[in-house]
Amino acid sequence: MGCSDADYAYLREIVFHQSANLIDPSRNALFDRRLISVTRMAGVSSLKDLVAMLKGRRPAHLHRAVAEAMTINETSFFRDVKPFDLLRTAILPRLIESRRATRQLRIWSAASSTGQEAHSMAMLLLERFPEVASWDVEIVGTDISSRVIEYAQRGRYRRLEINRGLPASMLLRYTIRHGEEWEIVPSVRSLCRFVCANLCAPLPPLPSFDLVLLRNVLIYFSLQDRNVVFRSVHRQMASDGYLLLGNAEQAEESTDRFNIEFSEEERSYFYRPVQML
Repeated sequence: MGCSDADYAYLREIVFHQSANLIDPSRNALFDRRLISVTRMAGVSSLKDLVAMLKGRRPAHLHRAVAEAMTINETSFFRDVKPFDLLRTAILPRLIESRRATRQLRIWSAASSTGQEAHSMAMLLLERFPEVASWDVEIVGTDISSRVIEYAQRGRYRRLEINRGLPASMLLRYTIRHGEEWEIVPSVRSLCRFVCANLCAPLPPLPSFDLVLLRNVLIYFSLQDRNVVFRSVHRQMASDGYLLLGNAEQAEESTDRFNIEFSEEERSYFYRPVQML
């Protein structure tokens, strides 16, 4: 006998309590796939038995493990090509010009998952803006899951992951093959740092960011929690910084802390922080 609707509802509550992520009931099947390893770790034979254990003994580490397993989002190198075109042609040239005096650049991949977005940003900078190789550049990737942060820090990807979005020319220049894994080269990895952080909770110490990539994560939050996230992001941004959201996400319906701007060349939107009184 499988999980009941009440069991799935209980699992959704755990995820929401731990991470503020909302999982629609239509996606209950995700629990069956993603919690296999948690079920094994708990020493039980089925998801239903895992739910019974969670309800009975309430072991905190298993609650956390459930949330982490369910908040791993799909990612790839140079995901959604259009935002990276916008970065290459409009945002990064402006940003680099405005930071030429300090020669310092801080970028935040705010839902970095296994690190492909942060590593893509580093590759883009080295490929298109080689002058910044001598600058003080830091790309910080954060994610709620300690497991994916460790994966990102390791900087090694399997064939399927490498084949998702990484151009062949960049594969040759920016990775080193080790059997069936490809390791990101030191010149790229040295620009990236990965930190465990919950966007809906107090953030760990972070710098002021010139550019924030907050893509494909807001859709999992309630309106109230999106507002919390936008306040946190606004506090972490330079007054003349840039914010990029996912293709299906908007800031104006959740917050008044950002103004929307439009790039005619790339036919794309981005956001600039409003100066709060």
